[in-house]
Amino acid sequence: MGTNKQIIVVIGDRLGKGQNVAIGIEAAGGKAIVIPGMAADMKLGDVMHREQADIGISFCGSGGAGAITAQNKYGYSARHGMRSIEEGETAVREGCTVLGFGFMDKAELGERLVQAVRKKQGGKP
Repeated sequence: MGTNKQIIVVIGDRLGKGQNVAIGIEAAGGKAIVIPGMAADMKLGDVMHREQADIGISFCGSGGAGAITAQNKYGYSARHGMRSIEEGETAVREGCTVLGFGFMDKAELGERLVQAVRKKQGGKP
């Protein structure tokens, strides 16, 4: 039996962005938490832990720094270096909770990731 609880997604962007992906998250019924300021990706694990987030998204040039830091500090399952929405959906299906992307602040990314998490948790996408 599935659940349709609100999906919480934390966004950490090296350049302090992430507002567009947040719009997509909220359009899909999720709750977006955008970490403010430069180097926000490095705070991703801390904010995910504090907010008990379902997933976290790290954006930087390689898509790795914030994801690897969150994995090392809190043990989150991470995948980084991703460059497409489909890679992110696959990572969610495979159980990753921290997703590292190159810069890709797109509403569609947020919307599709929330749908993937909801489906993985047994709810309606």
